[in-house]
Amino acid sequence: MKLPFGKVPVEILEKIVFKNLGTKRQEVVLGPSAGFDGAVIDLGEKSLIVSMDPITGAVEQIGWLAVNVNANDVATFGVEPAFFSSCILLPENADEQTVETICSQMNRASKNLRMAIIGGHCEVTPGLANPIVIGCAMGVTSKGKYVTAGGAKPGDKLILTKSAGVEGTAILATERYDLLLKNGFDDSLLKSAQRFFEKISVVKEAVLAFKTGGVNAMHDPTEGGVLGGVYEMAVASNLGVKIFEEKIPVAKETVEICNFFRIDPLKLISSGALLIASKPEYVKKIVEKLDKNGIEASVIGEFLAAKDQLLLVRENGTIEVLRPTGDHLWLALSKHT
Repeated sequence: MKLPFGKVPVEILEKIVFKNLGTKRQEVVLGPSAGFDGAVIDLGEKSLIVSMDPITGAVEQIGWLAVNVNANDVATFGVEPAFFSSCILLPENADEQTVETICSQMNRASKNLRMAIIGGHCEVTPGLANPIVIGCAMGVTSKGKYVTAGGAKPGDKLILTKSAGVEGTAILATERYDLLLKNGFDDSLLKSAQRFFEKISVVKEAVLAFKTGGVNAMHDPTEGGVLGGVYEMAVASNLGVKIFEEKIPVAKETVEICNFFRIDPLKLISSGALLIASKPEYVKKIVEKLDKNGIEASVIGEFLAAKDQLLLVRENGTIEVLRPTGDHLWLALSKHT
């Protein structure tokens, strides 16, 4: 079976990856599992949250993304990220300036989040066309003081911060800038879309929401977009879910770029957005708290007890079943090159 671009399908993870996990240790409270953003290791009176992600579809802002995307995964536990380690793989034509660019971006992003870069590895790797950065972020909290992506309860409301396709919009506006400009896009719109990189972090909203109370689960929709993130969250929680397309914010920049590439903004990589499962009585408080801190938040659906009900209600009233899907960033990058 030839694998598609992006995340390895869940069935392959369950068939192969999750069956080859080394020695079982009692400190590992949460290990590899579909839909979860990271691991939890209990160390005495503290819990260590650890997450790892690569950056493979971006070039211009790869160092910035590596820190923020990994920090986001830790933050979805309601925990502030504190430490970062990276493995930087460079193509054969890389020079000193390439290293400087990536490392300075990681330095700036880490300082913004008050994270320490604690180590890693850097090498020139034969066969690569572009740099790849694999990051690992860690955060420390009091034992048990966290949530996971799998903690949603039936009746919980599903909140989405910001809008769909944040990261994908920034990547396409940057990596395909000349193509879009040549095809009639306004420069000011593209520059605005490029600034979506500044929205990539969800650390602030994740910590604010968790501290406000009533949060049962959080997840950041990365590969597969908002629809992929919602699906992963429901599967991890062993629940169904019903969401409404008309309630999912999509920025003008995202709409226009996705229309050009003929891709679905709801299936476009969405680091920068955050999915929050909230007890109904806390929804208003969480949304108001986020709004006061300059973070847009929208209620887009709710979780259902029937785990086979994974439903997306499109704007025209048709109902689709949510399924894991390849990220539409790859479709866009493969076109018009």
